[in-house]
Amino acid sequence: MHLEQINSPEQLKKVPARELPHLAEEIRQFLLESLSVTGGHLGSNLGVVELTLALHYLFDSPKDKFLWDVGHQAYVHKILTGRQKDFPTLRQYKGLCGFPKRDESEHDCWETGHSSTSLSAAMGMAAARDIQGEKYRVVPIIGDGALTGGMALEALNHIGNEQRNIMVILNDNEMSISPNVGALHNYLGKLRTHRHYNKMKEEVEVLLKRIPSVGGAFAHAAERIKDSLKYLVVSGVLFEHLGFTYLGPVNGHHLDELIECLRQADRTKGPVLVHVVTQKGKGYLPAETHKEKLHGVSKGYKLEVSKGVKKAGDGPVKYPKVFGNTLIRIAQEDSRLVGVTPAMLSGSGMNEFAHRFPDRCFDVGIAEQHAATFAAGLATQGLKPVLAIYSTFLQRAYDQVIHDIARQKLDVLLAVDRAGFVGEDGETHHGVYDIPYLRCIPNMVIMMPKDENEFQQMLYTGHKYAGPIAVRFPRGTGIGVEMDAELKEMPIGKGEVLREGRDVALFAFGPMVSPALEAADRLAREGIRARVINARFAKPLDYELLDQLIEDQMPVVTIEEGAVIGGLGSGVLEYFAEQEATGIQVKTMGVPDYFVEHGSPDEQKNEVGLTAENIAGAARTMVPRQRRRA
Repeated sequence: MHLEQINSPEQLKKVPARELPHLAEEIRQFLLESLSVTGGHLGSNLGVVELTLALHYLFDSPKDKFLWDVGHQAYVHKILTGRQKDFPTLRQYKGLCGFPKRDESEHDCWETGHSSTSLSAAMGMAAARDIQGEKYRVVPIIGDGALTGGMALEALNHIGNEQRNIMVILNDNEMSISPNVGALHNYLGKLRTHRHYNKMKEEVEVLLKRIPSVGGAFAHAAERIKDSLKYLVVSGVLFEHLGFTYLGPVNGHHLDELIECLRQADRTKGPVLVHVVTQKGKGYLPAETHKEKLHGVSKGYKLEVSKGVKKAGDGPVKYPKVFGNTLIRIAQEDSRLVGVTPAMLSGSGMNEFAHRFPDRCFDVGIAEQHAATFAAGLATQGLKPVLAIYSTFLQRAYDQVIHDIARQKLDVLLAVDRAGFVGEDGETHHGVYDIPYLRCIPNMVIMMPKDENEFQQMLYTGHKYAGPIAVRFPRGTGIGVEMDAELKEMPIGKGEVLREGRDVALFAFGPMVSPALEAADRLAREGIRARVINARFAKPLDYELLDQLIEDQMPVVTIEEGAVIGGLGSGVLEYFAEQEATGIQVKTMGVPDYFVEHGSPDEQKNEVGLTAENIAGAARTMVPRQRRRA
């Protein structure tokens, strides 16, 4: 049976076991061909082909619950559960989601996009199952990178104490996006590579095969002998002490071994952890070699068997590149600067900084809460930490930002990457909520540049500032402006008027400045003169500029690529209310009160009305016809 004939787990179960390796190769070829068109997470999915086949071959989704931690490795799961035909729409607007999605399929029981959540959710499902007297398997699949997250460790502690039937699959490929770090990673490495354990296990297996079988009791004893070997050579098995039965490590690309190990796990009462060793990018040499580079590929990239990825054409400099270069420039002049990131060293452009300043760069793994408080600790001792973190992941460290950084007025610069829409990664990854949740924190300063040159100046300003300050920057490339040779400190809370006008004010933040200028051009052709203001700061606002708008009685349109509730526009309205400014019209434009799904950033902005055309339309309604000039 070929891959195109399989549209459900029931059909997969009809495939003879001996044909599964061939099916695995078909799946890998399908992934390579499909992702070369749509883009998507490549290496992580190539690495779990056999594991996913084994799970669906043995168990009974959707009755049995598979929880894919992070979820970026669930493409094979989607292929085997009836969505193969939809892969031409993967991560495209209104198409197949790149992560598990509950309303997309009954086989997706848990939605993810952030790491380390699967074990807690699995514990909830298992408890609900037992309370309701039902019978089904709960199988979270978590990577060794995600296992470093504090939430995952909290869940392991709870699961081990409760002793409910949960089968945890530890997919150990030594990677998240960047190589994993930390003591737990090193511990797993010892389990993977302990030469005495593996050698003794092989020798005992050979010996047992030479002894004639005398029935089930002997076979059971033999299995116990093999499983007990790890206690002879590996002291203090962590998972066993936490209350789990530990099985493995097992080769995640050898289907016979994998299926047998999963069957043994299924016979085990209580929580069991199956340690599956896989290779990220398996079966595609460039992805095996360049694990970080080919973690995911974007639409517009071409997969080539010999070279990996090749981008079509060059463009303006990317924001992470500006970030990394500026960090190096400042660090060369100020030995107090240190960089901190939770597993986003390459994503945030810090690889070269880490190479230049290895003693001043800290990748703490997938541990956002720890990263924030660690940065705070550095600041208490006179250093100037820069915490590079995606907006969507900063949410996970919110208490630490409030309690440990802002409350103590510590000199921590939050470099908030991927601020705004992120495109095909969709609703789990958009950076559209940080303005409201940071703006309400005392002592916090928030700024965002209109272009890549202003970005480097804001980074320098943030480094010089005494206290907590956030610099937001978008995903992708700048607009192609010339970069200043000299870094200069900017006045805190001061915006700039980019274009004069007396009919309407367009008060724009960050990348929304460019469409605001374009909207002003459109309005000018109709005789409407728009004042375009680059806000620069969401907190504090430029009160002098706002006072001038009050004095001029000018209608205002605020524009931000962030949640409209509690954002920049809310701040403007709050100030006008405090000043008892009457008669001023204000329209707030931003991301409305719903989760915007995956698609291109342009499609997402168009959906919520953040385009030059929409901005001009909003402004047009606020200017009486008699005020327009020919």
